[in-house]
Amino acid sequence: MSGRVTLDKLSELFQGQEPQVAAGLPKVTLIVRECISIHIGQAGVQMGNACWELYCLEHGIHPDGQMPSDKTIGYGDDSFNTFFSETGTGKHVPRAVFVDLEPTVVDEVRTGTYRHLFHPEQLITGKEDAANNYARGHYTIGKECIDLTLDRIRKMSDQCNGLQGFLIFHSFGGGTGSGFASLLMERLSVDYPKKSKLTFSIYPAPQVSTAVVEPYNAILYTHPTLEHCEVAFIVDNQAIYEICRRNLNIDRPTYTNLNRLIGQIVSSITASLRFDGALNVDLTEFQTNLVPYPRIHFPLATYAPVLSAEKVGHEQVTVAEITKACFEPQNQMVHLQLLHLLVCDSVVNTVGINYQPPTVVPGGDLAKVERAVCCLCNTTAIMDAWMRIDHKFDLMFAKRAFVHWYVGEGMEEGEFSEAREDLAALELDYQEVQEDAASDEENEEY
Repeated sequence: MSGRVTLDKLSELFQGQEPQVAAGLPKVTLIVRECISIHIGQAGVQMGNACWELYCLEHGIHPDGQMPSDKTIGYGDDSFNTFFSETGTGKHVPRAVFVDLEPTVVDEVRTGTYRHLFHPEQLITGKEDAANNYARGHYTIGKECIDLTLDRIRKMSDQCNGLQGFLIFHSFGGGTGSGFASLLMERLSVDYPKKSKLTFSIYPAPQVSTAVVEPYNAILYTHPTLEHCEVAFIVDNQAIYEICRRNLNIDRPTYTNLNRLIGQIVSSITASLRFDGALNVDLTEFQTNLVPYPRIHFPLATYAPVLSAEKVGHEQVTVAEITKACFEPQNQMVHLQLLHLLVCDSVVNTVGINYQPPTVVPGGDLAKVERAVCCLCNTTAIMDAWMRIDHKFDLMFAKRAFVHWYVGEGMEEGEFSEAREDLAALELDYQEVQEDAASDEENEEY
């Protein structure tokens, strides 16, 4: 569904859509719409840990990949097929690849609770990391892993009956997350030109940084991938930190806390691919409804309710309340300052209504609730995030700070200028859309 959608209208759409249980309902065979998840670098792998933990709980799959035959979770028996393939022995294997240029983070998967869930060939590691350097991830160290990674993805895609596309998890600021991710997406565009590529990206936060060169990596990544990605859902650590502190009473959130919250958002976005509901959305519908122009493909995600177990009994969790909460700044997954633009823009939404109630991790931060809303809106307010990172890039590049580390890995200095010009063009694209929206609203008033 697209067009101008008011809060009242959204509430009407969701009103009365109560969660339904499988018991007593006729068995429905869902169309298989497989997706392959690719987790790149430390951020991508750690997001993957949280997501697959949640997917297993949602589908009733144990950490060893087995699904008890007497327990069917969800509305249809085959709801797991989107994200899992089933072997002849009844083991459910994630349609996922984990890639990092050094082994430490992936070794946590190899030795963790879900070590028996993944096929060993799905966990790919090199011996030397990208050292927060886009050029190492894209040109030197990353080149050594790309063919093996593509081979594993090709094997997985051959096992799919109706592959919809790829979900790519990474960070903009890391060397592997930026450099290797852009290299992989360029190659995927060649090998799978008709398949959708959606990314879940950790964007450099205004005041929370793990590397001084994050602005370089983010802009060098964005330049080549603007043409190779259909939709990019961006979140920043600062926004997630603040949600954890404010809503969940966690004074010092860990990456596990942050990633479990991100996992809930990813689960909500993909629920319609897996479970039955009144209104289902597939990968191509996201881009049809959310992307007015190819380069304007960075929707803002909000999620509600985010409640701790202590608060849930004292809060309203009605359809109207959680719908309203999705339009409040404190529930945004990106820290933005130009909030007034959210009011000016026409809000274009993809609405999916799903019968599967949200699943929570036992012992986790989030309280169990009967319903939740994830709102995706493509707004020109996201331009604030681009302007912020461009400014930081300009401050460093004016002095050519740290550039020698990139040039030393075989990258040309001209690529910095070329990437920055493309981002300046992206800012202009957003400004043009913003002016058009404002002009349209003025015309409607008359």
